[in-house]
Amino acid sequence: MIQDRSFPTGRTGELDWLLDDLVLRVSEVRHAVVLSNDGLPVGASTALTREDAEHLAAVASGFHSLAKGAGRHFGAGGVRQTMVEMDDAFLFVAAAGDGSCLAVLTAVTADIGLVAYEMARMVKRVGEHLYTPARFAEQPPAAG
Repeated sequence: MIQDRSFPTGRTGELDWLLDDLVLRVSEVRHAVVLSNDGLPVGASTALTREDAEHLAAVASGFHSLAKGAGRHFGAGGVRQTMVEMDDAFLFVAAAGDGSCLAVLTAVTADIGLVAYEMARMVKRVGEHLYTPARFAEQPPAAG
Protein backbone atom coordinates (compact mmCIF):
# COMPACT_ATOMS: atom_id res chain seq x y z
CA MET A 1 0.00 0.00 0.00
CA ILE A 2 1.31 3.45 -0.83
CA GLN A 3 2.24 5.09 2.45
CA ASP A 4 0.78 8.53 3.24
CA ARG A 5 -1.30 8.57 0.08
CA SER A 6 -4.03 10.97 -0.91
CA PHE A 7 -5.73 8.61 -3.36
CA PRO A 8 -9.36 7.57 -3.01
CA THR A 9 -9.23 4.48 -0.79
CA GLY A 10 -11.92 2.24 -2.30
CA ARG A 11 -10.50 1.47 -5.72
CA THR A 12 -6.87 1.84 -4.67
CA GLY A 13 -7.10 -0.68 -1.82
CA GLU A 14 -8.44 -3.34 -4.17
CA LEU A 15 -5.73 -2.59 -6.72
CA ASP A 16 -3.05 -2.69 -4.03
CA TRP A 17 -4.22 -6.14 -2.96
CA LEU A 18 -4.17 -7.43 -6.55
CA LEU A 19 -0.72 -5.93 -7.18
CA ASP A 20 0.61 -7.48 -3.96
CA ASP A 21 -0.76 -10.82 -5.15
CA LEU A 22 1.14 -10.43 -8.43
CA VAL A 23 4.39 -9.62 -6.60
CA LEU A 24 3.97 -12.62 -4.27
CA ARG A 25 2.95 -15.11 -6.98
CA VAL A 26 5.46 -14.30 -9.72
CA SER A 27 9.06 -15.03 -8.83
CA GLU A 28 11.49 -12.13 -9.24
CA VAL A 29 8.78 -9.44 -9.46
CA ARG A 30 9.89 -6.65 -7.09
CA HIS A 31 7.26 -3.93 -7.53
CA ALA A 32 4.04 -3.25 -9.41
CA VAL A 33 2.04 -0.07 -9.93
CA VAL A 34 -1.09 0.91 -11.85
CA LEU A 35 -0.93 4.41 -13.26
CA SER A 36 -3.61 6.67 -14.64
CA ASN A 37 -3.60 8.18 -18.12
CA ASP A 38 -1.89 11.26 -16.67
CA GLY A 39 0.94 9.25 -15.10
CA LEU A 40 -0.21 9.23 -11.48
CA PRO A 41 -0.21 6.02 -9.43
CA VAL A 42 -3.68 4.74 -8.54
CA GLY A 43 -2.45 1.53 -6.92
CA ALA A 44 0.89 0.06 -5.88
CA SER A 45 2.42 -3.00 -4.28
CA THR A 46 3.17 -2.80 -0.57
CA ALA A 47 6.95 -2.43 -0.72
CA LEU A 48 6.72 0.87 -2.63
CA THR A 49 6.75 4.12 -0.69
CA ARG A 50 4.52 6.87 -2.02
CA GLU A 51 7.57 8.63 -3.49
CA ASP A 52 8.81 5.47 -5.21
CA ALA A 53 5.32 4.66 -6.54
CA GLU A 54 5.06 8.17 -7.99
CA HIS A 55 8.54 7.91 -9.49
CA LEU A 56 7.88 4.48 -11.03
CA ALA A 57 4.55 5.71 -12.41
CA ALA A 58 6.19 8.79 -13.95
CA VAL A 59 8.97 6.73 -15.55
CA ALA A 60 6.47 4.19 -16.88
CA SER A 61 4.26 6.95 -18.25
CA GLY A 62 7.21 8.50 -20.04
CA PHE A 63 8.33 5.21 -21.60
CA HIS A 64 4.79 4.38 -22.67
CA SER A 65 4.33 7.84 -24.19
CA LEU A 66 7.60 7.57 -26.14
CA ALA A 67 6.60 4.14 -27.44
CA LYS A 68 3.19 5.46 -28.55
CA GLY A 69 4.93 8.32 -30.37
CA ALA A 70 7.20 5.88 -32.18
CA GLY A 71 4.20 3.75 -33.13
CA ARG A 72 2.40 6.76 -34.58
CA HIS A 73 5.45 8.11 -36.40
CA PHE A 74 6.37 4.81 -38.03
CA GLY A 75 2.81 3.62 -38.65
CA ALA A 76 3.30 0.64 -36.34
CA GLY A 77 -0.03 0.95 -34.53
CA GLY A 78 -0.82 1.01 -30.84
CA VAL A 79 1.50 -0.02 -28.04
CA ARG A 80 0.58 -3.06 -25.99
CA GLN A 81 3.76 -3.42 -23.95
CA THR A 82 7.14 -1.77 -23.46
CA MET A 83 10.13 -3.49 -21.88
CA VAL A 84 13.34 -1.85 -20.70
CA GLU A 85 16.36 -3.97 -19.81
CA MET A 86 18.70 -2.51 -17.19
CA ASP A 87 21.85 -4.00 -15.67
CA ASP A 88 19.97 -5.43 -12.69
CA ALA A 89 16.28 -5.21 -13.57
CA PHE A 90 13.58 -5.22 -16.22
CA LEU A 91 10.80 -2.64 -16.39
CA PHE A 92 7.62 -3.73 -18.13
CA VAL A 93 4.83 -1.31 -18.97
CA ALA A 94 1.57 -2.69 -20.37
CA ALA A 95 -1.39 -0.71 -21.69
CA ALA A 96 -4.44 -1.30 -19.54
CA GLY A 97 -7.18 0.59 -21.38
CA ASP A 98 -8.32 4.21 -21.32
CA GLY A 99 -4.70 5.34 -21.17
CA SER A 100 -4.00 3.53 -17.90
CA CYS A 101 -0.95 1.28 -17.57
CA LEU A 102 0.38 -1.52 -15.43
CA ALA A 103 4.11 -1.19 -14.65
CA VAL A 104 6.17 -4.02 -13.16
CA LEU A 105 9.81 -3.93 -12.06
CA THR A 106 11.55 -7.31 -11.90
CA ALA A 107 14.96 -8.76 -11.17
CA VAL A 108 17.14 -9.28 -14.24
CA THR A 109 16.81 -13.05 -13.68
CA ALA A 110 13.02 -12.95 -14.19
CA ASP A 111 11.38 -15.13 -16.82
CA ILE A 112 10.26 -12.33 -19.14
CA GLY A 113 7.74 -14.52 -20.95
CA LEU A 114 6.08 -15.45 -17.68
CA VAL A 115 6.06 -11.83 -16.49
CA ALA A 116 4.48 -10.66 -19.77
CA TYR A 117 1.86 -13.43 -19.53
CA GLU A 118 1.01 -12.64 -15.90
CA MET A 119 0.76 -8.93 -16.69
CA ALA A 120 -1.69 -9.67 -19.51
CA ARG A 121 -3.76 -11.76 -17.09
CA MET A 122 -3.60 -9.01 -14.48
CA VAL A 123 -4.78 -6.34 -16.94
CA LYS A 124 -7.81 -8.48 -17.77
CA ARG A 125 -8.44 -9.41 -14.14
CA VAL A 126 -8.55 -5.85 -12.86
CA GLY A 127 -9.97 -4.18 -15.96
CA GLU A 128 -12.93 -2.71 -14.14
CA HIS A 129 -10.57 -1.15 -11.57
CA LEU A 130 -8.29 0.34 -14.20
CA TYR A 131 -10.81 2.74 -15.69
CA THR A 132 -9.53 6.19 -14.81
CA PRO A 133 -12.12 8.91 -15.45
CA ALA A 134 -10.94 12.16 -17.00
CA ARG A 135 -10.31 15.01 -14.62
CA PHE A 136 -12.68 17.94 -14.87
CA ALA A 137 -12.37 21.35 -13.33
CA GLU A 138 -14.72 21.75 -10.42
CA GLN A 139 -17.83 23.66 -11.46
CA PRO A 140 -19.05 26.47 -9.21
CA PRO A 141 -22.56 25.97 -7.82
CA ALA A 142 -25.29 27.30 -10.06
CA ALA A 143 -26.62 30.67 -9.02
CA GLY A 144 -30.21 30.53 -8.21
